[in-house]
Amino acid sequence: MLLPLFKYVIIMLSVDDNGEGGTFALYSLLCRHAKLCLLPNHQAADEELSTYFSPGYSNRNIPPSVFKRYVEKRKNIRTGLLLVVLFGASMVIAIGVITPSISVLSSIEGLKVRVKNADDRMVIAITCFVLVCLIVRQHRGTHRVGITFAPIVLLWLLSVALLGIYNITKWNPRIYQALSPYYIYKFFRNTGKDGWISLGGIFLCITGTEAMFADLGQFTSTSMRVAFFVVIYPCLMLQYTGQAAFLSKNFSAVDISFYASVPEPLFWPVFVLAISTGIVASQAAISETFSIVQQCHALGCFPRVKIVHTSRWIHGKIYIPEINWILMILILTVTLGFGDTTLMGNAYGIAYMSVTLVTTLLMTLAITLVWHKTLVLALSFLLFFGSMEIIFLSSSYMRIHKGGWLPIMLSSVFLAVMYVWHYGSRRKYLSDQQNRIPMKWILSRGPSLGIIRTPGIGVIYTELATGVPATFSHFLTNLPSFYQVIVFVCIKTIHVPYISHKERYLIGRIGPKAYQMYRCIIRYGYKDVHKSNEDFEYNLVMSIAEFIQLESEGSRTPDGSVDGRLAVVRTSEKTGMRMVMSESTNLGESYGSGCSSWTGSASLRSSKSATLRRLQALYEQEVPAHLSRGRRVRYQLLDKNYKHPHVKEELLELVEAKHAEVAYVIGHSYIKARRNSSFLKKLAVDVAYSFLRRNCRSPGVALHIPHISLIMAGMNYYV
Repeated sequence: MLLPLFKYVIIMLSVDDNGEGGTFALYSLLCRHAKLCLLPNHQAADEELSTYFSPGYSNRNIPPSVFKRYVEKRKNIRTGLLLVVLFGASMVIAIGVITPSISVLSSIEGLKVRVKNADDRMVIAITCFVLVCLIVRQHRGTHRVGITFAPIVLLWLLSVALLGIYNITKWNPRIYQALSPYYIYKFFRNTGKDGWISLGGIFLCITGTEAMFADLGQFTSTSMRVAFFVVIYPCLMLQYTGQAAFLSKNFSAVDISFYASVPEPLFWPVFVLAISTGIVASQAAISETFSIVQQCHALGCFPRVKIVHTSRWIHGKIYIPEINWILMILILTVTLGFGDTTLMGNAYGIAYMSVTLVTTLLMTLAITLVWHKTLVLALSFLLFFGSMEIIFLSSSYMRIHKGGWLPIMLSSVFLAVMYVWHYGSRRKYLSDQQNRIPMKWILSRGPSLGIIRTPGIGVIYTELATGVPATFSHFLTNLPSFYQVIVFVCIKTIHVPYISHKERYLIGRIGPKAYQMYRCIIRYGYKDVHKSNEDFEYNLVMSIAEFIQLESEGSRTPDGSVDGRLAVVRTSEKTGMRMVMSESTNLGESYGSGCSSWTGSASLRSSKSATLRRLQALYEQEVPAHLSRGRRVRYQLLDKNYKHPHVKEELLELVEAKHAEVAYVIGHSYIKARRNSSFLKKLAVDVAYSFLRRNCRSPGVALHIPHISLIMAGMNYYV
């Protein structure tokens, strides 16, 4: 009544981050309304996003409270908050390991009730087979079979409700009297310490309520409330009351109370339905694990992994191969190692209770920092719900030696991995920030930068949102030539779930126009889909072209707003460019009248060495047709009048550079702690972080960059 109904359905479903819920949604809300993020890459332009502040919760005109100033000034508090959030995320991953095991095993254990020869080994073998079949097909996605999930769950809820009514009427029609709070007092008066210890098992009746809030982005809060009030809550109350009625007359069947209370003619239909529901619950837990890892990865708290989007039409359906196989190993290990739903239930209760407590702590901060309510109201919420959850959690921790150690061990490992990765990435970012190239040094080299500028676009990836990374100086001092157009690209995740395409690209210049150097900040939300490399090239060129025209027309236009020297742009026909699809690979081919033809193909092709041309030809032959199609996209400039002649010249130079070649430069960094660093810092950076960097996906794979176009630049960091 108090936790699922009042806390989650009534209160928590009202707190969402642009429709998203969960641990990271609350943390993102806090980071947007207070300076709690440890990575110093915030820009004023980020606050101009349409999804940055929820309606009615902007704090621009509200003076900061004493508590807010106190929290923002203390780095230890901000670090502690991040650790709490990562601990909650780690427990969600632990739930993703335990839920499939306990859900499928508990449903298949019903065989012991009706099949005489069914023993534990048979039940565990069947469970492992079902789990393996479920996990190995994750790469195919759930959009094809997902349509059956809702009918299965609805049929299951109605079935258990009818079973509850049957057991109430057959065994103990007066069981409704047990809803009186008097029996709570009587229970603890008679049981004492044993009653308190039993709370950990009682809590299993409401596990799963946190998933309602975490999956808020899949449904609306209104639909969840209606489903809970109309279907879920009454069905579960009838089922639990029915089991209590059955146990009041058949206490010896407590271990198998559910299947023992099912009438014999209905056993097999209920058994099949229970397995189907267990598979649905397992799939939900696995999908939630993929989602939480993707969010951690987006916010720089998880090593680089390959994220595959399994559905083109349904947003958010993802598959992570590395996590999938890790889950399979852990799930099978738990199933074979424990083989007992009681031990799994102890572990399950600790994991869910920990996540619930983390949500309560974050909600307490959100009441005062996001809603701007008094600190007294926030503490009242914490004391009321937090005290209950601590009582349940303390009871669960009495079972650590009986399986409760599993989520603690799993969460400790994942927490260490996530925090070490975040710490190493943050130290690397701060080092990049301190070693930026001074603009005076770049300007002193002149428009040519002291090297030969060859046709093409050089895309240099950097984590810096401002300044020029030190990696670029290596090219200027060690290479005789570089590309004509240079674009510094920063892919940045903002603490919002989604960013619309028209607000994604932030474009600006570095130095005078003659230098042809641009900065492009690509902003994603923590649940956004990263497009393929072909889409990226198209959007990048079109965004730069849009910026060139915006710059010539003035600092403010209806389609873009300027933040200092950067402008938020979106592609439109105002750029005068259009994309033409052609089956031909001849760069010099003309595409019809009305366009400015480009005839520099031969000279640009000759700028490449024979070896490079041969390698590129082999690559285009070997790459699949659906992937190589992007190489047949050609840009043409419409014949139209421009306000300034230099705009057309600059756009033509951009088109010529794109047709010539696009190369991607990524820093291949070697990070090591300074000699005078502490032992813990050396252990974290030199051992743990280095190990994670060597064994995770390379940046090129994560960014979908073709190998033929990738340039790795070595860089040493001493942090």
